[in-house]
Amino acid sequence: MRNHLLFLAILAILMAIVSATKVRYDNYKVFKIRTQNLEQQKWIERLADASKNFNLWHSGQGEVHIMVSPQKLIYLQNYTRSFNMPLEVMVSNVQSLIDGEQTTKTTDDLNDFGWTRYYPLSEIETYLDDILAKYPEVTSHIDIGTSFEGRKIRGIKISYNEGNPGIFIESNIHAREWITSATATWLINELLTSEDADVRKLAENHDWYIVPVLNVDGFVYTHETDRMWRKTRQPVSTSSCIGADPNRNYDSHWMENNGASANPCSETYAGTHAFSEPEIQALANYVTSIKERLNIMLAFHSYSQVLLSPYGWTETPPDNFDDLMAVAEAYSNAVEKLPYKTKYTYGTSAGAMYFASGATNDWAYSEADIQLSYTIEFRDTGRYGFILPPVQIIPHCEDTLAGLLAFVEKADELGYLKVKYT
Repeated sequence: MRNHLLFLAILAILMAIVSATKVRYDNYKVFKIRTQNLEQQKWIERLADASKNFNLWHSGQGEVHIMVSPQKLIYLQNYTRSFNMPLEVMVSNVQSLIDGEQTTKTTDDLNDFGWTRYYPLSEIETYLDDILAKYPEVTSHIDIGTSFEGRKIRGIKISYNEGNPGIFIESNIHAREWITSATATWLINELLTSEDADVRKLAENHDWYIVPVLNVDGFVYTHETDRMWRKTRQPVSTSSCIGADPNRNYDSHWMENNGASANPCSETYAGTHAFSEPEIQALANYVTSIKERLNIMLAFHSYSQVLLSPYGWTETPPDNFDDLMAVAEAYSNAVEKLPYKTKYTYGTSAGAMYFASGATNDWAYSEADIQLSYTIEFRDTGRYGFILPPVQIIPHCEDTLAGLLAFVEKADELGYLKVKYT
């Protein structure tokens, strides 16, 4: 009996060590594959669903970006060659990008929090606490709910005047998209501290609801275990694979028109049912409770540099399509005028990128009646993908602020910022 207990104790220790070991991506490569039709695109996507040696980074508009292990490199080359699909290296060693991303604090990180590196959840939460303590008259805490693993999903409201039209920002729904929470925290700081007249108008004439990290469990997992993790962390009873794609889990045309996967191992697995993921149910409940106060819904994502409006489940455009495109065009034009010359495209999710049912922007538009609802895919277009170097954080944030200033101005011009409640 004693030996049996000793064995179990040793086994538990070994399992803990293994689980704490960070996944490495030495000599993993990311390829851009040009596809000639939707069928070829689906072939490549299925590789990622069927094997842990492949990971889908991007798919749509005639090309797929896929990460491949060194063990399956020749297989991928032969596979694409046999179907005459051109192959181009985008990232030659994924681990080298990850290593370069792990910078240390610098003197630019004022008050122990800045935007020259990426932060784990605990430090983001400390930053929110500091903001709430420093600006108690215009900020308040938002309790969105609790994740599967028991973490609090936190947000912050910035309101200078009662009765302002509302803008909601959902960020880091996909765990590996670190630039999104970095941007959200930077925007919080700008809205509270900027002395620029246009930014002050933006801050003080709108109520801001900002959730820096929605997928808290997945985000922690990317920092502690697997940098490339995308989904939630809730186990699936019918599979050994973990988690669902939270941006396919909203109860809005869930699983329609091949806009998500029923395979639990897929990166776009929609979950066992709509709102199966507690994080998504919680956010939907909160947004529903204040929907009459919201005029704009923005979901921050990376990467691709594109603004995506509803719909993702169908190619049929929404009724206010022209207005949605005019607002997106204003964002794109403003960003491109900056010295960085970042180019954003725009369109509906299904038309400009791919079918995506059960996504935030569709749910907010169709179920919460927020008529300006977008997914914004941030930098870049594939050179770094999800592993955007910290040196680009501030330039990207400056892009985003310029885009939002033009976005909101155009939305106001078109009549979308009228207060919806009394």
